[in-house]
Amino acid sequence: MSEEPATLRELSARLAQQTSALAGAVVSAVATPSYLDLVARSRDVDALAEQVLRLCVGQARDAGHTWQEIGDLLGVTRQAAFQRFGKPIDPRTGEPMDKTVHFPDAGERATAVLTDVLTGHLDRARKSFNAQVREALTDEVFGSGQATVAGLVGAYEGISGEPFVRRIGDHTVVDIPLSYEAGEMKGRVAFDADGKVAGLFILTSDAT
Repeated sequence: MSEEPATLRELSARLAQQTSALAGAVVSAVATPSYLDLVARSRDVDALAEQVLRLCVGQARDAGHTWQEIGDLLGVTRQAAFQRFGKPIDPRTGEPMDKTVHFPDAGERATAVLTDVLTGHLDRARKSFNAQVREALTDEVFGSGQATVAGLVGAYEGISGEPFVRRIGDHTVVDIPLSYEAGEMKGRVAFDADGKVAGLFILTSDAT
């Protein structure tokens, strides 16, 4: 027999207990805290807070609030809020879409591909492309794209943040913050169901 999903009241109470325990461990006068224990406690609080947030967003949507309102509260676009919390329906099947990320190393793989592309090792990067991308991303197309980006923000300097991985439709999509001479951009790498690169873009940092 499966367990009933926890209610918002139950999850909030558990979150309050875990947060109180974390605060007690930090300020305890009995002994110096184990910092790894504090990391573990903070991780558990963060995971539970995420569950509470998801339930609150779901209830806000049920009450008629828009993705724009929710995005404004969270400091993101309505599309970003939907991608994180929404439950899209696959128009092909009428069923909820699978948002599970099937490639746990997608962030590392995307970082390696982008690094190769942006540091002049395009031939090495092409080994991970699917047939369509390999055919489309010719040296000429790549050079034109690089020139456009250089005209906007100058020379590439390096990766400036952690990859953000999520599932969009049939693809696993990874966004990676990039630092350029005169501004910030982001690289986007999309993997198909076979784990091949199905899309590769350099976008403005605020692109959704």
